[in-house]
Amino acid sequence: MKLKMTEKEAEEQLKHGYAKARDLLNDDEKVEKFLQKLEHKMKLIPKIGDKLAYVPVMASLLRSYVKKEYTTVPVGTIVAITSALLYFVSPIDVIPDAIPGAGYIDDAAVALLCWNIVGDDVKKYEKWRKDNGKEIEVE
Repeated sequence: MKLKMTEKEAEEQLKHGYAKARDLLNDDEKVEKFLQKLEHKMKLIPKIGDKLAYVPVMASLLRSYVKKEYTTVPVGTIVAITSALLYFVSPIDVIPDAIPGAGYIDDAAVALLCWNIVGDDVKKYEKWRKDNGKEIEVE
């Protein structure tokens, strides 16, 4: 069993997914399903997955807010979530993501801090999402 992927193999896999990614991005429902599957999978990561699983939930909340589907959330919550997500995707971190094992500790810390600030609002959004048929069954 091969445990390491070469950069060329990674590039091939990335390019292989471009068409599927474009298709996904053109369908709001598919994006939502993708984020919820990502949320479920992230919960399975030992020790920090349950906290990181809220990253796609926060992204979903932000998208619903921007689309004016869900607006009963304080603007401060939207600002905090946007800031955390910007940090999460930024290639320039306190601890570079390229450092194996440790590279995502700062991302997790920022996501956790944001969760501690906006968690109640995110839980309300999750309830709204479920009550409005926006939640999917994860296989």
